[in-house]
Amino acid sequence: MDAVILGGAENTGALKKSAGARYEAQIEIGGRPMIDFVAAALEQLENIDRVVVVAAEEVAAGLKGKKIWKVVPPGPDMVESLHRALRVLQQGENVLVLTADIPLITAEALRDFLRQCQKREAEIYYSLVPRQVIEERFKGVQRTYVRLKDGTFTGGNVVLLDPEAVLAYSDYLRQAVQLRKHPVKLCRLLGIKFFLKFLGGQLTVSEIEARVEELIKLKGAGVVTMYPEIGIDVDKPSDLQFAQAILEQRATGL
Repeated sequence: MDAVILGGAENTGALKKSAGARYEAQIEIGGRPMIDFVAAALEQLENIDRVVVVAAEEVAAGLKGKKIWKVVPPGPDMVESLHRALRVLQQGENVLVLTADIPLITAEALRDFLRQCQKREAEIYYSLVPRQVIEERFKGVQRTYVRLKDGTFTGGNVVLLDPEAVLAYSDYLRQAVQLRKHPVKLCRLLGIKFFLKFLGGQLTVSEIEARVEELIKLKGAGVVTMYPEIGIDVDKPSDLQFAQAILEQRATGL
């Protein structure tokens, strides 16, 4: 399969006070840009054929020695950036999509996610990480959580998808991406019945999957992963400090 790294976000948010890089993917940890950690994890996966990086040329230039098949300029939003990469690939096989702001990601975590995806038939596989898993491994890190009947989860930053299906439902996907940090607003898209169940903590992952397929004919699968690295992105100063500390520990073997 092929892979896409989304690294087009400009550094205009909360991280700007902590790092002066023009793009978030350029922010350095231990002398390496964040996107480099993601590319390095992908290089360790045996079944990845081509890697497309959606980013400015100056961001891609920081990927020294990495096997990048093509660099695509980012679009005005994440969905358009993804579309540009998928159009370049022009193949029907599933594509692994990752954001560039997950420097803690490991090849082991990605292998496990892909193995779990193989157990089900779907057009888009979305990663979910249980709160307990994150708090046991990375105590003190702050995430946005959703309480479902199956458990309390944070959304991951790794997705496996069918390019043709995603390109066909771009409008709904754009809404979902815009609201990804606001679970209550996102759940309203499912309808009042499901929204009320969500508020009561009684909505299940399987019900969400079925409702999404009913609304937009897109078969989705929520994949629960026990690898917290998938759910840790860097979008605020405290996240950056946390990632720096963890990566320093890894580098020293602690």
